[in-house]
Amino acid sequence: MSSYEDRLKALRETLAAGRLDGFVVPLTDEHMSEYVGAYAQRLGWLTGFQGSAGSAVVLPEAAAIFTDGRYTLQVREQVDGDHWEYVSVPATSVSDWLAANAPAGARIGYDPWLHTRQWVESATKALADKGAELVAVDANPVDAIWPDRPQPSDARLTVHEDKYAGRSSAEKRQEMADWLTGKGYDAAVLAALDSIAWTFNIRGADVDRTPVALAYAIVHHDGTADIFVAREKMCDEVLQHLGNGVRVHERSAFEGELGKYEGKRIAVDPERAVSAIFAALDGGGASVVAEREPSVLPKAMKNAVELAGHRAAQARDGAALTRFLHWLSIEATKPVLSDAAGGVEGGGLTEISAAAKLEEFRREHGGLKDLSFDTISAVGPHAAIPHYRVSEESSLPLTMDSIYLVDSGGQYSDGTTDVTRTVIIGRPSEEMRDRFTRVLRGHIALATAIFPRETRGSQLDSFARQYLWRAGLDYMHGTGHGVGSFLAVHEGPQRISAANYPGLGWDEPLKPGMILSNEPGYYKGGEYGIRIENLVAVQERDIPGGDAPMLGFETLTFAPIDRQLIVREKLSEDEAAWVDAYHEEVIEIVGPLLDREERRWLESECAPL
Repeated sequence: MSSYEDRLKALRETLAAGRLDGFVVPLTDEHMSEYVGAYAQRLGWLTGFQGSAGSAVVLPEAAAIFTDGRYTLQVREQVDGDHWEYVSVPATSVSDWLAANAPAGARIGYDPWLHTRQWVESATKALADKGAELVAVDANPVDAIWPDRPQPSDARLTVHEDKYAGRSSAEKRQEMADWLTGKGYDAAVLAALDSIAWTFNIRGADVDRTPVALAYAIVHHDGTADIFVAREKMCDEVLQHLGNGVRVHERSAFEGELGKYEGKRIAVDPERAVSAIFAALDGGGASVVAEREPSVLPKAMKNAVELAGHRAAQARDGAALTRFLHWLSIEATKPVLSDAAGGVEGGGLTEISAAAKLEEFRREHGGLKDLSFDTISAVGPHAAIPHYRVSEESSLPLTMDSIYLVDSGGQYSDGTTDVTRTVIIGRPSEEMRDRFTRVLRGHIALATAIFPRETRGSQLDSFARQYLWRAGLDYMHGTGHGVGSFLAVHEGPQRISAANYPGLGWDEPLKPGMILSNEPGYYKGGEYGIRIENLVAVQERDIPGGDAPMLGFETLTFAPIDRQLIVREKLSEDEAAWVDAYHEEVIEIVGPLLDREERRWLESECAPL
């Protein structure tokens, strides 16, 4: 199908043939994943939207695409406004829009393997108020019109060694068994892909940028488990690693297995398990209890081995980024000269060539398994799009006197990285320097925060925004997300975000060992964007003379911050001291991994303010 307009028309025809008046298309998979395999990219195929979060609704005479504040500009660039209405969430939910737009008596279809039970209940109620109904489909109609839809990955599983995990799979399953016994549950369903990877100390390659495998699991109160995964993905090494306590089944057997728990108490996570799982258990007579997967919190609280591995990965990753920034400082300022053939000599960098060079530096430092997400390589107006995704068609040249923002990361066996640096190519305007300094001050305020136990990320979010707010400025994304250990670069349940900003888990108490990002920003639409991101780990803090247990953050990411964009006079003495101390650590940790010329440049960039 050659155009997105044709695809929308075909979907409407398919819905009509199936006696449906509409259909909901979320960007997720059967595991409620944020990043999904190519086979599950239904929203992107239907609309052209390339972001990592969104939904769409198609009705006979109307269609809408729902995105949050991160994608306000991007969705308008990628999705045709002549055929799609742009709707902002959370201000307007899919259920709200359906209630306002679905015709009376309409039958609105949904795929029960792509929505939570809570969403189904909410949408059902919203439609009932209009005299309409929500209808579960047996087969997704988007798949029926997608002629070249990719097949799910058949990549083999691999073992994630205990030297990186810090704990064996048997230990983790026994801890879950103790939890199940204490709660009086017979078993727990694991549906989230990173939960399964963490629990069984296995990794996969079924989702770009996230080392997970398409699988389900059920952990029992005796510590044994059943895992459901395509047989061709298994090998002798993984089978031996799993041991006798883990029974392996075909992934296709999972739904049928759920019907065999009559009279049993089964824990299922309402945020991570789709409605079809609840329906299958209910249909088999199980007593279903809504409980968060028992892997979620221990996975988030990194053990000492995982933290040590992360620091090692960060050092290598920081060296790669530093080498890239040094290279960029030379190449981006070379004069661009037309040659006789109409090409260019020197300079001539583009967003996409810069991203490729950064990946090259990461690979040279060894141990890189994959990027942790598609690099956000953005100059000028593209930097004002927080989650911009560069392509051959969109790639802009890096021009003088413009801001360049690069948000990137790597997947290593010992850790997952995510770092953003904003640099000026040429000379910055005073406004750019002011905004950068305000973002930096917010970053420092969060990095140096001291807070009591049970503090939520939502209580810290304003630390990072305060200096922007004073100037009537803000940014429309969360300030921090959790990060996995050679797992998802966006990991729950921890988060630093106000309740009215996108993202679940904003009310989770922060606990020692949790890794989060610290990434305030500022974006001026059509002109430039700024973000400064380091990863931090929650750690206990002993306050002399204090009588309450306190927590703080250990900064884990080390790469230079562009001093040209800092207005020293607008920093307090403590803030300036933080920058100088941070840069001293950058030299100490990253410097030994650089050659002489690179280290000399780094020392200049990290000179005291």
